[in-house]
Amino acid sequence: MDKQGERPVPRLPALAVLLACTSLLVPVTTGAQTLDPARSATNNANPEPLPTSANALPSGASAAPSAYGVVTGSAPAGGADPSANSEMLATGSIPTPAPLDPPYEEDLSLSYEENLDVGAAIDPGEAPLPPGDPTGIRLGTFMLRPSVSNTVNRETIRTGDTKTQRDYLSTAIRGTLTSDWSRHELTVNGEGTFERDIGGRDDIEPEGRVDANLRLDLADETIANISAGYSFEREDNNDPNAIGGASVQSGVHQFDGGLTLERNAGLIHGLAGVGVSRELYSDAELQDGSSLDLSDRNRTTVDGRLRLGYELSPALVPFVEVAGGRSFYDDRSDSAGYERSSWRYAGRAGVEFDLSEKLRGELAAGYTRADYDDARLEDLGGVTFDGRTVWSPQRGTDVELALRTTLQDATAPGASGWTEYDATAVVTHQLRHRLVGRLTGGATLRDFPEGESETTWLAGAGLAWSINPYLDLTGDLEYERTLRSGDDTDTWRAGMGLTLRR
Repeated sequence: MDKQGERPVPRLPALAVLLACTSLLVPVTTGAQTLDPARSATNNANPEPLPTSANALPSGASAAPSAYGVVTGSAPAGGADPSANSEMLATGSIPTPAPLDPPYEEDLSLSYEENLDVGAAIDPGEAPLPPGDPTGIRLGTFMLRPSVSNTVNRETIRTGDTKTQRDYLSTAIRGTLTSDWSRHELTVNGEGTFERDIGGRDDIEPEGRVDANLRLDLADETIANISAGYSFEREDNNDPNAIGGASVQSGVHQFDGGLTLERNAGLIHGLAGVGVSRELYSDAELQDGSSLDLSDRNRTTVDGRLRLGYELSPALVPFVEVAGGRSFYDDRSDSAGYERSSWRYAGRAGVEFDLSEKLRGELAAGYTRADYDDARLEDLGGVTFDGRTVWSPQRGTDVELALRTTLQDATAPGASGWTEYDATAVVTHQLRHRLVGRLTGGATLRDFPEGESETTWLAGAGLAWSINPYLDLTGDLEYERTLRSGDDTDTWRAGMGLTLRR
């Protein structure tokens, strides 16, 4: 009974209100812990490529290959070049695996519900992240996601008995602009990296790229992709075409454009594409202060490809592809008197697979050939292996593998070029609620017609700790070893820094 003078407590209505609130809250809580199907795809897709970063690939990576699997820029020192092989971007070329760089910084901080879903342990005293991704700037019907990274790095290079060291500051500015339209999609990716030696020269070493892709969703299962891009990088000292003893290697400007048209007619998948690429080489600076003109390496490549696939099931599509094109130099002959313009041909067969978020990608094998105008230059040809796969064995863990085969033009008198095979792997794992670990590995084999070969091995590890949704603390360690007929080269790189994103 209620005490004298006190208002009676309506127990039955209060109980009814409590039960009603509980029934409303249960589905909300359950939905918060349900895996978002798009999350895995977001964490795995890093077109940006996975930027050509020293954290995952050595510097000096080359530009995207043409349709016949030939890279006309400098060869990478180890690892694949950006362009996702499975996404069929409109470059007018055989798709190339995306640079398998570390995950984009915004992927390193999952929302509170996502961490509950993957069963990640939350450290005591750590406040959970608010629901949803707080990064990004809304610009009308576009979403801009910028980030700025600053790192302090040390690099040690040993070739034979010669050892060099340098400490440098690296600043990387990245950004992705994506449309939010009911139909069609425009995506623009950009990255710029600037390095300055500590206590040494004040010269800034820039490197960057920007690319855009417009997807047009046409009628009758038809999709058109229009792409354009620009990149700049300094030719790597370990590249076979690098100038020996140069204080500053040549800078490579590359302009790309392409158009592809995809159409599905029942079980038949068809694709046709054309592309054009333009490369310009700046002068190399020699030790005595003079410059070496390398304009005889300027070239333009035009190519096309046709692809036909048959859908055995929604998860399995075998295909065949043929490609061809022409690479022609501005100068009929180079400085040594060789005509290096060539016709290129390629063919391959493979399979696309998509087993939801667990396993997806593409693998293919084929043959490519380059026929040079100068009869004194030996024609190049070789078996090719290309593809990119993404595997998620468990929630919070992603494994990516990329394979690529290209033909590279040489500059030495009498040498036509070489066949290059690249393999790269990246494993990322969420160790804690705010801590992500990464392991990288790669190998590059350069097979020269003269019977010689050069192999580069790469291994690295990194950690990223999300201090808050907008700031990460990162650390990376990388080892690279190049085996050649002369002196071998060992390179160590280590860095630590902060990444700010909005």
